[in-house]
Parts: sequence; structure tokens; C-alpha cells
Amino acid sequence: MRFVVAPDSFKGSISAMDVAEAMEKGIKTVFPAAEVFKVPIADGGEGTVAALVETTGGEMIMQEVIGPLGKPLQAYWGILGDQKTAVIEMAAASGLPLVPKPQRDPRITTTYGTGQLMRAALDKGVKKLIIGIGGSATNDGGMGMAKALGVRFLDQDGKELPEGGAALRNLAKIDIAGMDQRLAQTKILVACDVDNPLCGPRGASAVYGPQKGATPEMIDELDAALAVYAVCAAMATGKEVAEWPGAGAAGGLGAGLLFFSDAQLRPGVEIVLETAGFSGLVSKADFVFTGEGRTDFQTAFGKAPVGVAKAAKQFGVPVVCLAGGLGKGAEHVLAEGIDAIFSVVPQPMSLEECMEAGPVLVENAAEQICRLLKIGMLLKR
Repeated sequence: MRFVVAPDSFKGSISAMDVAEAMEKGIKTVFPAAEVFKVPIADGGEGTVAALVETTGGEMIMQEVIGPLGKPLQAYWGILGDQKTAVIEMAAASGLPLVPKPQRDPRITTTYGTGQLMRAALDKGVKKLIIGIGGSATNDGGMGMAKALGVRFLDQDGKELPEGGAALRNLAKIDIAGMDQRLAQTKILVACDVDNPLCGPRGASAVYGPQKGATPEMIDELDAALAVYAVCAAMATGKEVAEWPGAGAAGGLGAGLLFFSDAQLRPGVEIVLETAGFSGLVSKADFVFTGEGRTDFQTAFGKAPVGVAKAAKQFGVPVVCLAGGLGKGAEHVLAEGIDAIFSVVPQPMSLEECMEAGPVLVENAAEQICRLLKIGMLLKR
């Protein structure tokens, strides 16, 4: 038999690769001669770099960058096994967890560090960039990112704007003459799973500002600043992208990438599965295991396990999802290509106990599913 195991991480507990290895152990207990192909995945958020680096035999790289509050920090990114593709999580350089709660203020946070990671990847000579833009602490429309790549943001007196989204209210001109020309020669795929425009009631500031520390007054200020930015960026680049689905992602970083590069915004799990060569593996598989830390109604909206299932269904391969826990609406995934869902927790346990025993719980659950599968094979005969 040929199995493909393609789980997301159980966030805060087990990495995607550790989940995959635990699944493999469970499978091999029942089917010792089985071929098992491990494809750790992610949906473009946390874990995307690690998943793609591990899947392709690539390399993780640490880089000093400017963090969201303007202070130096160490951020990671990866070069994939082809040595031509880099993968970046903007949250590693400009993410919300990097800002202590009392200091969260999206008027001043910057995406400059994300631009530095992009520049470091370009310095390595990559021809393709995959950028996950979930989990941002920022609302600067990607101004900081663009600055790190040579774009200048000027006020009426020709002075450079300071960092942060609030500064954009004083923007008068964007100078792209010094923009890194390598951007135009690099294929950029942006893992983006939201469709918010840049401004307005569904825009970056109104929808995501509060979780980054914005008060109602700050939201109005930031939204107005992004509206100024949209006009100036359109004049500088000739692009009208403020209303594009996803332009408001990551505090407007989606728009910034669209303005200053030829980026394509696509669902994160699609990018990850395509890069990992998932279709080629699953087309020859008999069975697929996927999984995540918690499966609930949100999973049905395109999270990693559903992305795996939809890809597998193109080839008629059955898919089982093993979850750390099942929440409200988990059954909705059964209409999205997943054939069965199971919690790996067999008895009442505390969260701490579950996290500590995570690999063993996954292994045992995979083993029991395979025992049922074996019984089904005997009945068929």
C-alpha cells in the first residue's frame, strides 16, 4: 500500500514533520511494508517555512532584521531544495507576537524587516519568492517593506516619512527610481487567505486593527492614511489595486506587494501543496492522512486539511483527518472532501497532558485507523 501523510502542525505542540512521522509509525505498525510519503504542510501562516524546507530538503537561514517596533531581532527564512526558491513568513520579522501587548500600536509598527528578508533572498540569487503574510503586527500598507527594497516615501517638503502606518497621512510622493530591479525579475507568490480590500469598513484598519491594539480613533486615522497611500502608490506605479481581494491583508502588505512587484495573491495551502509536488505523490496513493491541532467550522474555509482533501479528491483517494481536538462545526469538513475525522485524544485529558503526549496520541490514532482499514480490506475480499 502507498500512503501520503500531509498534516499541518498541531500549533504550540507538535511540528508538521513530527506529526507526519508519528502518523508513519502508526501506519507501519499495521502495514510494515507500506510506502509512506511524508509531506508536512501549512496554510501560509506559521510553520510554512519549516514545512517547505523539510519537504524539499532545503535550508533554514537566520537573519538580523528590524522588528516591528524598530529594534533589531533575529528572523528566519528558508531556501528550498531547488536552491532557486525562497520562502518567507512575514510574521517572523513583523509579526504580532513580537510586540508585547502593552506596546501594541499599529500606528508605529513597520514591515521593514519583511523587506529585509526579501532583499536577503534576492541577494542569494533566488528566482522565486513565496511569502506568507499572516499574523502581522503592522498597518503600514507595506511601506516599510518597500523602503527596505529602495522605495522612498516623501512628504510635501521632500523629507522621508518615519515608519508606521500613521505617517502615511503626510505622504505626498512615492519615488520608485531606486527600487530593487530584481523584484521585476522574480516570481512572487503571496500566501493570502483573506479577501479584504485596503480601505473602508472591510479594510485592513477596520477589520484587523483592533487585534493589533487600535482604538476606534486609531482605526479612522489609519484608514485615512491608507487612502492617501493608495492614491500616491497608484500614481507612482500605474496600478489600481486598493480594491483587489487581499489588498488589505497583513495591514495592507498585500497591497504593497501588488503595488511594488508583480506578486500573485493565492490561497496559502495551494501554494504549499504545489511547491511540495503534492499532486504527483497523491496521484499514486491509496490513502491520505491529514491533520491539524483543532478541526472546527473554520477548517472548511480552506484551511490546510481541506486543501489536502481537495487535491486528493482529484484522484479519488480517500482522506482521513486526525485532529488534536474537534470543535463546533467540525462535521462541515465532510462536505469538503474529507471522508472521516477523528480526535487523537482517547480519554479525558488536560491540555498540558495532550500536548506532552502529542506524538504518541497521533501514532496510536493512526494505528487504529489502519486496523479498521485492514478489516475493511478483509471484508471486501
